[in-house]
Amino acid sequence: MKALLISGVLLGLSAGLSPGPMLTLVISQTLRHGMREGAKVALAPLLTDAPIVVASLLFLSVFSDMNRVLGVISIIGGIYLFYLGVSSIRFKTENLEETDVDPKSLKKGLMINFLNPNPYMFWTAIGGPLVLKASNHSLVSAVGFIVPFYLLLVGSKIGIAIICGKSRNFLKSGQYQLVIRVLGLVLIVFGILFWRDGLRYLL
Repeated sequence: MKALLISGVLLGLSAGLSPGPMLTLVISQTLRHGMREGAKVALAPLLTDAPIVVASLLFLSVFSDMNRVLGVISIIGGIYLFYLGVSSIRFKTENLEETDVDPKSLKKGLMINFLNPNPYMFWTAIGGPLVLKASNHSLVSAVGFIVPFYLLLVGSKIGIAIICGKSRNFLKSGQYQLVIRVLGLVLIVFGILFWRDGLRYLL
């Protein structure tokens, strides 16, 4: 039980702080719309991962190869990341004054996380086997891994949103635009990597 708890904490913190499209979107939405919007992106895994975990466990117990599924998900995710990246590159500092614009942060977070093959891979290769093994002992053991994992996964990203939100007031408009555009390029790079991985899964 203690080992599972420690594993959940370390894996959750690692996943939460690792560079990736979700972390990039947390920072981007925070800088553009405030820490509340960045926190909404950070909460996305709590809403999307339940079906991902169930699907991954199902594949573990029924199928031996899910490369085609991961390939399709990767390619669709790459298209969406490319779209978000282009939107960020076209961002202008005047947009910060548009209070009537709906940032749709939670929706964007849900889309990216659901179309990201990494959660599927994690729960198929690492999280799923750990949960299945733990559940053979007791349900409490399985929960002892899942709860700290998500507390640290989501909590670390919310922490980054808070840090970025506090520094947001000290950034000049020109710096805003540069940072957002750089983040847009990063999202495009992740999109290209998703396409590459998707083709590797399918071929």
